[in-house]
Amino acid sequence: MLRYLTSGESHGPELLGIIDGLPAGVDLAKDAISRELARRQKGHGRGGRMKIESDTSRIVSGVRWGKTTGAPVGLVIQNRDWENWKERMSPDASDFGKADAVTRPRPGHADLTGMVKYAHEDARNVLERASARETAMRVAVGAVAKALLAPFGISVLSWVIEIGGIRAELKGRPETLFKRAESSPVRCPDEGASGNMMEIIDRAKKEGDSLGGIFEVMVIGCPPGLGTFASRDITLDGMLAGAIMSIQAIKGVEIGMGFQAARRPGSVVHDEIFHGQKGYFRRTNNAGGIEGGMSNGGAIIIRAAMKPIPTLYKPLHSVDIKSHRAFKASVERSDTCAVPAAAVVGEAAAAFVIAQAMRDKFGGDSLAEMKRNYDGYIEQVREF
Repeated sequence: MLRYLTSGESHGPELLGIIDGLPAGVDLAKDAISRELARRQKGHGRGGRMKIESDTSRIVSGVRWGKTTGAPVGLVIQNRDWENWKERMSPDASDFGKADAVTRPRPGHADLTGMVKYAHEDARNVLERASARETAMRVAVGAVAKALLAPFGISVLSWVIEIGGIRAELKGRPETLFKRAESSPVRCPDEGASGNMMEIIDRAKKEGDSLGGIFEVMVIGCPPGLGTFASRDITLDGMLAGAIMSIQAIKGVEIGMGFQAARRPGSVVHDEIFHGQKGYFRRTNNAGGIEGGMSNGGAIIIRAAMKPIPTLYKPLHSVDIKSHRAFKASVERSDTCAVPAAAVVGEAAAAFVIAQAMRDKFGGDSLAEMKRNYDGYIEQVREF
């Protein structure tokens, strides 16, 4: 079983990650993780925190001389802003009371419900962990998952397709779309739409508002048969949807044609099956690479809808939990639009699920053993 756990607060000393179940022999370079972290920090509309942090990951266990050993891999990302928060976020009881309690929860955030659930009188105890700062470690974990997938020819790409109602027109091969997205300030492969997105983000920032949008993640190179139809809790689409939905501020996930499939007849929704010299194939991919909870060999296509960031510089109405009087909600340092960053986080989330499915199907204590099992299966698929 491949699994991971993260820990750490937005303004705590560091973020921690432990990945268990990686086979031995996977090439894992610290620089590869840092490159993914740098991608997450970019994007027109990001806030002041990105000017403070320059994320790099330190590998503290499970890797020797650039290769995994089969033991749990430990990762650490330092929070540079911790220097300014040592007393306010101190774990020591002697520092109690050195920071004012946050008692005005923000609409749309975890603040109020988290305070009620855990009986906290200070929203700081909730918002620090609920913050999307946690996704830095998820991206680091995703980079490790990508390192496992690379020897099998599996790549995970993403791009932004909509911000603030402005939608991109996607033309070209996935690799071309990804290259264009990487050079865009909003990670959008449509140059014209990118410019319009930046303008509307700037307008929202001036007005103290925030914007959401939609991003797309594509997984290329998956063999057919990842996931299962037999157990509903480990269907591939269910696991992917759950992983993407767990990203902060994501409110909707669709795979392939998604919600459009509900508006069209079956004759134009389902992908017809053909057979040729290379075996079975489909000329369309409305299913988004997944049928019956299993990968079918096509590109896996996932789209996610991200709501606007709930921290607004023109705060919405809220209630102080101490006095129960009406107030404008508290303001934390935040982004105007984080959809470009969320797309990178979505890549990481999808990569880890695919890595889990590959480990489940092909097992192996070492990468070499896992590849032998994989090669035997691919031969079986070719001959079917």
